[in-house]
Amino acid sequence: MLVTRETDYAARCALYLAKCRDRVASVAEISDAMHIPKTFLAKILQRLVRGGIVESIRGARGGYRLIKGPADISLLDVFIAMQGRAPVNSCAIDKKLCRMSSTCAVHPIWMDIRKEVEKRLKHVTFEMLSNA
Repeated sequence: MLVTRETDYAARCALYLAKCRDRVASVAEISDAMHIPKTFLAKILQRLVRGGIVESIRGARGGYRLIKGPADISLLDVFIAMQGRAPVNSCAIDKKLCRMSSTCAVHPIWMDIRKEVEKRLKHVTFEMLSNA
């Protein structure tokens, strides 16, 4: 499993919004604070909106904020919004993608690794990260 730069930036963005949870933050503000290119950040924020993690506030004082509290948003939520499920191997997401899944001795290992990664990512919330 590879965490893409886009997912890393999305996590940084969510962390920034968790730290300023009582207000709306602009793209420029987030970009400057978290060292994310503005054009890249705009695309990331769109995916986080579609993923139900942030909301867009329109208007002169508009920007972005978390939809839920930081304690209710995990690294797994951001990962899934950006990359989908956390596969180690595609068969760990859908056994139908490999005709050997039912007889493969390695398949259970891929499943265990995927489950462990998802469990760890789900355990880490943005409240925990913002207080670190």
